[in-house]
Amino acid sequence: MSLSVQQLQCSRGDLCLFQDLSFELQSGQLIWLEGKNGSGKTTLLRTLCGLFLADEGEVLWRGESIKKTPDVFYRELFYLGHQNALKLDLNPIENLQVLSRLVGGSVTEERIEQALSKMGLAGYEDVPVRQMSQGQKRRVALSRLLINDAPLWILDEPFVALDVAAVELLQSIIVQHVQNGGMAILTTHQAVPLPAEQMQRLSLDRYV
Repeated sequence: MSLSVQQLQCSRGDLCLFQDLSFELQSGQLIWLEGKNGSGKTTLLRTLCGLFLADEGEVLWRGESIKKTPDVFYRELFYLGHQNALKLDLNPIENLQVLSRLVGGSVTEERIEQALSKMGLAGYEDVPVRQMSQGQKRRVALSRLLINDAPLWILDEPFVALDVAAVELLQSIIVQHVQNGGMAILTTHQAVPLPAEQMQRLSLDRYV
């Protein structure tokens, strides 16, 4: 199982963000995506998810273009962007049930409650999300990591708005996912404690 990027080029308007970008991610590996502000990190992540159209190049999943087998790819992908994608009038359980159904999944309320508890939200299961702090909302969104079985995680600044304890917890969740044979690509200012052989550092500043 692998994600392969071949000669990718992306632009914003007339500005080329990066070009000739190629890399491969295998099971049990993580890519830490780096680059200065405006270098195209979010654009690259969205391109890998098929949400942004590249000028040139190809993204392959299991050896096939994600354009040819989108259903297979999206079943095996979990993407978390800057936005939490939560409905403010729903409580955490309702939000996670809705989000699971949107990607064709089904999850029990018990599993959701266990995920929320692990993310430090025990006792908040029935609280409307609009009444929560930014950190709590982020924890609700990140609880999705614990209730999906996707092998590929693409995470854009997942540690934003988290306190020290939540950062350490999320680091451990990502490490466990990778060590269990999963794959992850993320942008972050927080280190993820993985052995060097399991982690690649990719700087977009080299591909301008």
